[in-house]
Amino acid sequence: MKAAITVLLLLVGVIHLLPVSGVLGAERLAALYGISVAEPNLEVLMRHRAVLFALLGAYLVYAAFTPSAQVVAIVAGFVSVVSFLWLAQAAPAVNELLTRVVIADAVALACLVVAAVLLVRVRLLA
Repeated sequence: MKAAITVLLLLVGVIHLLPVSGVLGAERLAALYGISVAEPNLEVLMRHRAVLFALLGAYLVYAAFTPSAQVVAIVAGFVSVVSFLWLAQAAPAVNELLTRVVIADAVALACLVVAAVLLVRVRLLA
């Protein structure tokens, strides 16, 4: 069970690390999300978002190998993916690239649910 938790948290960490290339600029953000980020303020906000996802992704990877960090990582991951899924479903429509992000976050959510269940089992059996 512990190995499964590690693998699941690694997968969620990688999903959160994928957008880190957005920090490189508007062109990369457009390729990631299929949106124009021509407005400089929006570009700054989106690049900062990439940095924040990198931090969360790095923490999830760290927690995969650090049992004492796993509860916080799972909670942070839940907040991240559930908030995005909620915002995406509330939008009138999302483009094809954002639909891919929705799918990736749905996979991440499933991984987090399984990891949380396994973590509870591991801690109850300890």
